[in-house]
Amino acid sequence: KHIMVSNVSGSFDEYSVDADINQDDFTQSNVKFSAKTATVNTGNTDRDNHLRSADFFDADNYPEMVFTSTSIERVSDEQYKMTGNLAIRGTEKPVTFNVEIGGFGKDPWGNNKAGFTISGKINRKEWGLNWNAALEAGGVLVAEDVRINCEVQLMEQA
Repeated sequence: KHIMVSNVSGSFDEYSVDADINQDDFTQSNVKFSAKTATVNTGNTDRDNHLRSADFFDADNYPEMVFTSTSIERVSDEQYKMTGNLAIRGTEKPVTFNVEIGGFGKDPWGNNKAGFTISGKINRKEWGLNWNAALEAGGVLVAEDVRINCEVQLMEQA
């Protein structure tokens, strides 16, 4: 939450995903996601520059954040829990995300595709993103909890 009243959405403009997806047994899959912290984009230049600064991502000293899966647990036919290590600002901690399988198929050009929805929540302070400011009316400028929501479509590489 921003100013305790509204949500701010953002993304990373430069990222990569290396995934070994097992369609027959998704629990045997592996995923690695990395993002260039200097490419954080919330649609507000001043806010984005602040997020890149030493107050938050410290992109000059920590140019990349990385999630590497360590295990995937089946919850139901299409629902899974993916646990892994998330490294931000030189701190690596375990996190678990919800994964919903959207499906597998071929596009019109014959490329194998896989779709997923990934969601979860982290406390930014656990990774050293501690900056905040008190508001005159009470509360703080930036909430500690960060919701993560990803709509993912992967294409098989030859």
